[in-house]
Amino acid sequence: MKSVQSIDRAFQILAEVADDPAGISELSRRLNLPTSTVARLLVTLERLGAIERLVDESGYRIGPSMVTMAASVDPTQSLLAVAHSTMQDLVDLLAEAVGLSIPAGYDVHYIGQMDCANPVRVEDWTGVSLPMHVVPSGLVVLAYWSEEALDRYLSRKLDRYTAKSVVTPKRIRARLTEIRDAGIIWMEEEFAEGITSVAAPLFNSAGAVVGALHSHGPSYRFPDDDLRDIVSDRVRSSAKEISLALGYLGEARLPNIN
Repeated sequence: MKSVQSIDRAFQILAEVADDPAGISELSRRLNLPTSTVARLLVTLERLGAIERLVDESGYRIGPSMVTMAASVDPTQSLLAVAHSTMQDLVDLLAEAVGLSIPAGYDVHYIGQMDCANPVRVEDWTGVSLPMHVVPSGLVVLAYWSEEALDRYLSRKLDRYTAKSVVTPKRIRARLTEIRDAGIIWMEEEFAEGITSVAAPLFNSAGAVVGALHSHGPSYRFPDDDLRDIVSDRVRSSAKEISLALGYLGEARLPNIN
């Protein structure tokens, strides 16, 4: 049990210095641990390269070995792993395909999809990147960009994919306001004829939008008019569940988009 406790305390220290570099006394105060215990763990962590001293030796920060390990993690796979069970529950409930997407510059990139058991299914767009304004999973990302970043996006030529695609900046801005109010948006046949889709944003622990949870199906059956509000609530609550699993605490922040 002693070794397990040491590991637990070591991870507490790592979490603290990752959030805000500090010295022995400050870490002891934050974690309510004896100074001698903190000092001993810091020596071991520094020897392993998990932490390193600040240049002015006023404290410690995350070290090179932790940075290397973090860089080896594929964030796409991490997001899929966190969202997997929630996505499966949503597929079972809606009987329609459910997917995840992440922002990639001015596009949204589809990273995974779970299909439903219905014999009539929509195409799997995993691996496809699309302009943010033509799909709901892109709009829920745009909704949390800064005004400067949004101005740059909307000043470009916005491609139309179907006759129903919305490409007018004024109308797009109105939609983004709606998303921030409702936490969700529906789009009907704007990317592909015969397909209706809905999406909600996913937030990480820093309050930044890291992607979108979406569901889509043939327009003739999705959504059933009587179930539209229920579907909206389920998609929204599922996105919140994933965000909470990512450490989201309820405060959104605007990303720095160059």
